[in-house]
Amino acid sequence: MDKINLRTVNVTRYVTPLREGGSMPAIAEADDDFLYVLKFRGAGQGARALIAELIGGEIARILGFKIPELVFANLDEAFGRTEPDEEIQDLLKASVGLNLALHYLSGAITFDPTVTKVDAKLASQIVWLDCLLTNMDRTCRNTNMLMWHKELWLIDHGASLYFHHSWQNWEEQAKKPFVLIKDHVLLPWAENLEEVDAEFSAILKPEHLQKIVSLIPDEWLEGEHIFETKDEHRQAYAKFLAIRLSNSNVFLKEAQHAREILI
Repeated sequence: MDKINLRTVNVTRYVTPLREGGSMPAIAEADDDFLYVLKFRGAGQGARALIAELIGGEIARILGFKIPELVFANLDEAFGRTEPDEEIQDLLKASVGLNLALHYLSGAITFDPTVTKVDAKLASQIVWLDCLLTNMDRTCRNTNMLMWHKELWLIDHGASLYFHHSWQNWEEQAKKPFVLIKDHVLLPWAENLEEVDAEFSAILKPEHLQKIVSLIPDEWLEGEHIFETKDEHRQAYAKFLAIRLSNSNVFLKEAQHAREILI
């Protein structure tokens, strides 16, 4: 397979904050003249949210979902000095260096399941992905999906892989069902889960996981003392996902059970 590369851009202009949740992302302009939704390393969940965003987004892309381009976004030390809002200025100061950004889909609207119907196959694919990633943040309250040019785009995987906030018994965690799938916005329509499990398990290979985790910058891996090296830290993410993938029947059954209760 081809090497996975992410472009690096330099942030040139802070446009406006997106005051959603605790992470305070922002729309920003970069030196390639494009607008991005910028996710800050200095926000509440720190670099872990960026790692989850990177891994989740690139796995989704390999599986054929529509995902805005992810880029590394470099924030210069001088960038926040002219920002009048103290809270935003503190955030910018804490985020100097490499951050993560998604290409801004201008004119996109938030997915609403009461307005837009998703077919059973696509619903099943998205539910499967979120079971794999343990993504708790695709609910009716916050769908984290956009409609853009009449197509469904997935955004915001920063709440995925929540095991990495403690790394406690992470190898055992990899084999567990994802009980929060019961709150997934698309679960009622996900009737093709077994078919999707077979297809996606055949597509997603360990070498894909290796190439994705190799993208994680060293500076995002600071302060995790249970790993001797940063490469060991990266490999833990790949191993977690490989274990989870090889035990997909566990999260598949949980999702099917949750769906039976729901409908």
